[in-house]
Amino acid sequence: MHPNNLTSAAIAEEFVCLDDPESGLSGVIVLNSTRLGPAAGGCRFWRYETAAEVAYDAMRLAEGMSYKNALADLPFGGGKAVLRVPDGNFDRTRLFQAFGRAVARLEGRYVTAEDVGTSVEDMMSVATATRHVAGLPPKAGMPGGDPSPWTARGVFRSMEVSARHKMDAEISDMVVAVQGLGNVGFALCEMLWQAGARLIVAEPRPELAALAAERFGARVMTSQDLFKAKADMLAPCALGGVIDENVVAGLQVKIICGAANNQLASPDQAGELAARDILYAPDYLVNAGGIINVAAEHFGWAAEEAHARVELIGDRLAMVLNAAESSNVPPDEAARQLARSLIEGKRHAAKTPAAAGWSEPSFAKAG
Repeated sequence: MHPNNLTSAAIAEEFVCLDDPESGLSGVIVLNSTRLGPAAGGCRFWRYETAAEVAYDAMRLAEGMSYKNALADLPFGGGKAVLRVPDGNFDRTRLFQAFGRAVARLEGRYVTAEDVGTSVEDMMSVATATRHVAGLPPKAGMPGGDPSPWTARGVFRSMEVSARHKMDAEISDMVVAVQGLGNVGFALCEMLWQAGARLIVAEPRPELAALAAERFGARVMTSQDLFKAKADMLAPCALGGVIDENVVAGLQVKIICGAANNQLASPDQAGELAARDILYAPDYLVNAGGIINVAAEHFGWAAEEAHARVELIGDRLAMVLNAAESSNVPPDEAARQLARSLIEGKRHAAKTPAAAGWSEPSFAKAG
């Protein structure tokens, strides 16, 4: 990934540098948009070579959260925290307490939760310093805790919709290649296996790959081979930027629908996939289950309402796919146009009842 691939929309309302040598905290919080509500997005904790890479990842992820929250009909804007894993030994609890103090200083403009590299325990440390945090242990009858199963459920519903739209097929007829067996990827494999799909997986941790082979009968490959495998659907469920022009050229799938954020290395890949007649289900639409769980916890919605909102992800994807097809634009462009219109206030997403969703949009035709 390269900063030149940032879209023009990725201009932050607020960019906060984090630097606390005593705790080891180093990173940024980016508030992309607060137009629809407080900026919400998880906290990523990862190893980065440079501060520029941290900033770029945070900017791109925060932009994606603005789109995700708008399309999920949530009263949230978009934000993200990206923290660097310190070299050597460090006190994890102390680091996340310092991060919590940084979140508190934003006075509610940003709501954080888990993301890649962080856990419920980390969010409990954050919660010692701020109330603007979700992903905490759930209370009776209320959402909360690890949002991964909710994310996996939304992706699975989107896979069902994509399979019917593109191939007039059911999941039980599909060979699905899943890259990444983290919390979301493994939960997704469980759902796919229960639905009768045949699985191919790529995972660098041998114990998880072996578990998937034993439990699901999955074939295990490297990511490089997985991207070239003969399958019906590819589900990127690890880090972003994996679908570049070289990967696109070697794909043998008909559908890409996965949980990872920012799967496309650049917006150019959306057009390249469309030119190869490969359906790309926009990641920021299909992987919204986790942030829906965060919203439910933050605003005090009942678990039943959160579940209903997650189930609507597939319906909304179907609307975007139909509109994109009729308007001759890639689904990614259709989804981005819709998200921007929601953020700009052309449709009042934050005030629309969840069950009503939003009306089918129309888009400018390509060319």
